[in-house]
Amino acid sequence: MHPIPIMPVRTWQDELRDSITDPAQLLKRLDLPEDLLEGASLGASLFELRVPEPYLSRIEKGNARDPLLLQVLPLTQEAHKIPGYTTDPLEEKDANPLPGLIHKYTHRVLLVLSGACAINCRYCFRRHFAYQENQLGKEQWQAILAYLHQHPEIEEVIFSGGDPLATPDNRLQRMINDLEQIPHLQRLRIHTRLPVVIPSRITPSLLNMLTKTRLSPVMVLHINHANEIDEQVKQAVGKLKQLHITLLNQSVLLRGINDNATVQKTLNKTLFAAGILPYYLFLFDPVAGAAHFDLPEQRARQILAEMQASLPGYLLPRLAIEIPGKASKTLVTPLDD
Repeated sequence: MHPIPIMPVRTWQDELRDSITDPAQLLKRLDLPEDLLEGASLGASLFELRVPEPYLSRIEKGNARDPLLLQVLPLTQEAHKIPGYTTDPLEEKDANPLPGLIHKYTHRVLLVLSGACAINCRYCFRRHFAYQENQLGKEQWQAILAYLHQHPEIEEVIFSGGDPLATPDNRLQRMINDLEQIPHLQRLRIHTRLPVVIPSRITPSLLNMLTKTRLSPVMVLHINHANEIDEQVKQAVGKLKQLHITLLNQSVLLRGINDNATVQKTLNKTLFAAGILPYYLFLFDPVAGAAHFDLPEQRARQILAEMQASLPGYLLPRLAIEIPGKASKTLVTPLDD
């Protein structure tokens, strides 16, 4: 009798490595028409296509208007040059005193842990970011630690990227250990899309380090549509929730994807049912190559008013815009009747 072969368990790194990066393969897998290939190839030449399998599985085959597909499908419009849409819409270069460190707001700093993402969202405001100039080697990391020691007003460190959870757990652990030695740091915030697009990223070692750190952990997920939340995502999020890790969501208002009150209400109810609190709904950052996602502020205010009329306050995200040079996010009010 022949022994039954044991199939190796696929890790999140395997799923990340095997992400679809070829537009032709994406169209074939989703039964989409070949006439989309020319635009998809052009867009991908400007900003790489990247879609991991778990996210791909949630996209409806044959539907070129699927709201998840529209977030990742490169288009011809990405080559259009439109006045007012820039490569650095938040002017982060002006708040980048050290490689890998962005200090825009007094009491918190953002660390660019990785230039890698598990998924390349076409609307990404950092699609042109100079990741090569912001890599964190040993020397750069020591400079950041010194900077943090010299700024006792900083209470919170935000892990960002790219996606900070593209960083291996052992490196994350070393970084957290170093940050814990800085007495005035109180909170660790992780902005990530990885648990949504590759739920297996929530590993036992990641859970362990977030449980044991003296810094209060907060995880901010990035989910734009309720269809992104399947059973795998719920299970991954549930592991974090069981450990009492604060879970928030921020999303971006995107034309043709989530730009109506019905879609927004469904998203926020689905988030809450999964244990995630709605946090921010951002107006689009005017990044070059993605102007086709933008919509007027007046429309955004109208959507917020419709949401406010039927949702309890804890299910209502704050509609906000990030204006370069301001001391905080700028809240946008609902449209008056």
